[in-house]
Amino acid sequence: MEPTKDTYNTITSPSKEVIFKDRGSKFYGYAFPVKTEVEIKEHIENLKKSHFNARHWCYAWQLGKEYNQYRANDDGEPSNSAGMPIYGQLQSFNLTNTLIVVVRYFGGTKLGVGGLIQAYKTAAQWALEESKIIEKTIDVHFKLLFDYPEMNIVMRIVKDQNLKIIHQKLELNCEYTLSIRLKDADRIFNVFDNTYKVEIKKL
Repeated sequence: MEPTKDTYNTITSPSKEVIFKDRGSKFYGYAFPVKTEVEIKEHIENLKKSHFNARHWCYAWQLGKEYNQYRANDDGEPSNSAGMPIYGQLQSFNLTNTLIVVVRYFGGTKLGVGGLIQAYKTAAQWALEESKIIEKTIDVHFKLLFDYPEMNIVMRIVKDQNLKIIHQKLELNCEYTLSIRLKDADRIFNVFDNTYKVEIKKL
């Protein structure tokens, strides 16, 4: 049985602007951390405003902790000469929740499909090399419900298992919200599920 994959890679902040030049054409590369298609649209619209004289605004993005949403756009360049080479760099760096946009100013000389693929790939790669990439864990949230007398046993388990409490309400009836790594979720659930007078719910 394969171990549960419970991490993903993303970038922490927008990259510096990079520029790749070939036979007069200029390719400006940008990478952005994103979580929604609305954010993606905003970044592309902003680049269209700041590069209003450009010829093409090609991009690719990937979303979701399971890497399950993506899109590549050639924006008028020959089919698969821009969007897919950019997307290939997202795959190469194993990134999600990331948008890459490459803005092209045409320099008067056609580069051919091979030249375009190389240019868009390089600008995308350079943008990612200017980004800080981090690994994040995929976490599950549980709610613990217990009465105050059970506090000691609950806290002992939290300490022993090195668990993260992200919210707490301590009254006569106590509530903890825990953030647990996906790979540990079933085991931790069973620990509390088998603890007398403690109720655990998945959120």
